Amino acid sequence: QVHVVESGGGLVQAGGSLRLSCAASGRTFTMYTMTWFRQAPGKEREFVAVISWSGVTTYYADSVKGRFTISRDNPKNTVYLQMNSLKPDDTAIYYCAATRGPLPHDYYYSNQYSYWGQGTQVTVSS
Repeated sequence: QVHVVESGGGLVQAGGSLRLSCAASGRTFTMYTMTWFRQAPGKEREFVAVISWSGVTTYYADSVKGRFTISRDNPKNTVYLQMNSLKPDDTAIYYCAATRGPLPHDYYYSNQYSYWGQGTQVTVSS
């Protein structure tokens, strides 16, 4: 089992950058695939990015490709989401989640992940 806690959200102007962090508990962090989802007001939770347990494989939603970068530091039990060129449409609560094992086939579905954080608010002003 793993417990995850997000941090790094805040208010930023359009075009700016933020880096989110997700700190995970436990000694088996390297056995978990890690992901970021987001949920805007009145919308469903949507996939943002995912990273395999080794960090070699990453996938992104089309809406963030080229602007966001997911990475992980296994010795620190932490996953990051570097967000550049932010847009007002990126405004949402950002959630970190984990699943034990290799990257799932349907990695873009939230039901593939068993462990979720409380989320961190990101607000992008125009």
